[in-house]
Amino acid sequence: MALGLIGKKLGMSQIFDEHGNVIPVTVIKAGPCYVVQKKTADREGYNAVQVGFDEVIKVQRVNKPDAGHFKKANVTPTRVLKEFKVAPEDLETNEVGAIYSVDIFEPGDFVDITGTSKGKGFAGVMKRHGFAGAPATHGSHEAFRHGGSIGQNMTPGRTFKGTKMPGHMGAKTVTVQSLKVIDVRGDTNLLLIEGAIPGPAKGYVVIRKAVKKAG
Repeated sequence: MALGLIGKKLGMSQIFDEHGNVIPVTVIKAGPCYVVQKKTADREGYNAVQVGFDEVIKVQRVNKPDAGHFKKANVTPTRVLKEFKVAPEDLETNEVGAIYSVDIFEPGDFVDITGTSKGKGFAGVMKRHGFAGAPATHGSHEAFRHGGSIGQNMTPGRTFKGTKMPGHMGAKTVTVQSLKVIDVRGDTNLLLIEGAIPGPAKGYVVIRKAVKKAG
């Protein structure tokens, strides 16, 4: 079976369980995903399966190298390609052209979801790292949201790597582990996942079986 799926986050909603409790869920359109290429240790140096998701509507806009790549696999061109590393014996069960959908998951399963967090632009230390800021009392001069000292005098005479400073916030790869699958709707390729996942609406995510928790 496929090691995971590529999906698109549609947004959040809520459903009610059999006891009337409200469950916040994230709705993900996952699949159909197409196996586009198999990579082997003999040829590429590692074993992996390349999977595509989100079919391109205007195929004429696909550049020639990509068009040839998809044509070789006899697969409709897709917007996203991801690789899943597999064991050598699993390459035989993932044939080029195979299609996977949400049916590989069941309600009650636990999954790990990887996405790109929302970008928040340039941020200061209070927003980015949770600094307390300087005392806003008599005698303070325009330093209320500053980070304070970032180094020493002669020893070591430099700023340590990794020092928390202002900078670009968000837009990083984030993985949230052990999220519960609440519902699987195969007719519309929708997954309902309990809780929040990284990224904005319409952002792409990768859904894998949880490594720390089984269903």
